[in-house]
Formats: sequence, C-alpha cells, structure tokens
Amino acid sequence: MERKGSRRENECEEKNSNSESSELDKDYKTSLITLNVGGYLYITQKQTLTKYPDSFLEGIINGRIMCPFDADGHYFIDRDGLLFRHILNFLRNGELLLPEGFRENQLLAQEAEFFQLKVLSEAVKSRWEKEQIASRETTFLEITDSHDRSQGLRIFCNAPEFIAKIKSRIVLVSKSRLDGFPEEFSVSSNIIQFKYFIKSENGTRLVLKEDNTFVCTLETLKFEAIMTALKCGFRLLTSLDCSRGSIVHSDALHFIK
Repeated sequence: MERKGSRRENECEEKNSNSESSELDKDYKTSLITLNVGGYLYITQKQTLTKYPDSFLEGIINGRIMCPFDADGHYFIDRDGLLFRHILNFLRNGELLLPEGFRENQLLAQEAEFFQLKVLSEAVKSRWEKEQIASRETTFLEITDSHDRSQGLRIFCNAPEFIAKIKSRIVLVSKSRLDGFPEEFSVSSNIIQFKYFIKSENGTRLVLKEDNTFVCTLETLKFEAIMTALKCGFRLLTSLDCSRGSIVHSDALHFIK
C-alpha cells in the first residue's frame, strides 16, 4: 500500500511539473510578438514593444490601438520595413545607434513620430542638426615638413570624419616606423608635421595597412587621398592650385559630398 501511495504521489508530482512546464512554455510563446512592417517580419518580445507607455506599439500590444493582421495572423503596420530595424534597436537598447554613413535622418524622424516615440524623435533631430552644422564647416588636414613648408599637402573637406580617417591612417603607419617613412613627427588637431618629409628617392614607400596599398613619395600620397575620398562618396571639388598642370602635383585638394 505504501508503495502504491508513493507511486501515485510521484505521478502527481510529474503531472504538476509537466503542467507548470507547459504553462511556462505557453507564457514564453505568448511573450513573443511577430510584426509585419511593410512586408518585413520582425520577431521580438512583448516587453520590448511596451517599453514606452503611450507609444503606438505599446497601444497595439495592450489593445488600445486597433491594428490589422496579415494572412498569417501577424500584426501588420504599413510603414517603412527597413527603417523599422532602427526603431526596434532603439526600443532594445534605449539609445540611438545608427550605422556609419547613415543618411536617412529625416525619414527616421518621421517614423519616430508615427510610432509616438518622442525621445527617439528628439535624438534623431539632434543628430540631424549636428550633421547639418558639420556639413557647412570646412575642415582641413595639413601634412608638412617642418624644415621645408613647400614640401607638403593640405586637404580640405566638409566632412570632419573623412579628415579624421586620412589622419589616423597616416599616423598609424608613421608610428609603425616602416622602411623609408619619417620616424620623428608631431601631431596637432589639424596638422601632421614631419621633421623630414617623404622625399622622392627610389625605394621610399608608405604602406597603408587598411588595404595594403603601397604609396610612394608625396605625389602618390596625394593620389591615395583622392582615391580614398572617391571610395567614401566624396568628389574633388577643385584643386586649389593647378598651376603645376596636374591635380596630383597641386599643393591642396578640396573634397565635398
């Protein structure tokens, strides 16, 4: 009798355990929400979509806002499906994180307003304003020989990030003290000054590690700056001194996007 009793108790415990497990599975599944945004499917958790009270998504999930369903029973929202990834990432991270070179600030601000996310809308507008100000400012990089100012190059551009990229590449290679590159140099906010600059002797070379491009002499350093700018979507507005008959032989280059 005792054995039968203990067996029944074990069976009851197993049933209760299985019941609790199934309930947990059911709760977990119901916490997952699939959204069809402009034809793009996104799967996320209920708590993510309801993070901001009074937002459009929180209203849908909690039944305050009516939303149609697609043929598969998913919530359908007729908005930009590609941009929605940034909306969802904001809900997940609590901050605006956009990929480098993002240029759809105005569209994203409109999406943020539609989804009634005031904090995101303000963050996008602030980012947009900063970019507008930066685009009107022309910055420059000067690469020069401290003993001979005629040996050098000035690069002008309306995008500080491009100047920073060129500068970081040159400084990186300089610090590695590669064969033929000046070892002594100083760096300020907009100037890289070498004690002795790259000369045109045979064998002098500069290796840019990012793509293993070999750059020889000052002239080809200018050419590398032009090619890097074109790859990044900039155009050469003008050579500021074309009196020598070649853009590569000029003393300054001006890029704009």
